[in-house]
Amino acid sequence: MAQTTVSFRLDDELKKSFEKTCETLGMSMSTALTIFVKKSVRESRIPFDVSADRFYSESNMAALAISDAQYREGKVVVKTLAELKEFENE
Repeated sequence: MAQTTVSFRLDDELKKSFEKTCETLGMSMSTALTIFVKKSVRESRIPFDVSADRFYSESNMAALAISDAQYREGKVVVKTLAELKEFENE
């Protein structure tokens, strides 16, 4: 079977992390990507869920903006760990 080369750009740190993961699994990046492509072709889909990170949802970002504004205005409650544990036991 003829082979071909595929090139794409990837963040350097992400590439290094992926290489370490592949090494831990006992395979090369090329083998891992070939497994991904074969499974995608066989199933005619991306073989895992692809979704937006809910952390960045509009409602969460709005809540974070409100919290940030409250913090900047000094509207914060400070509790020690002991106080929090007391609250937990109530």
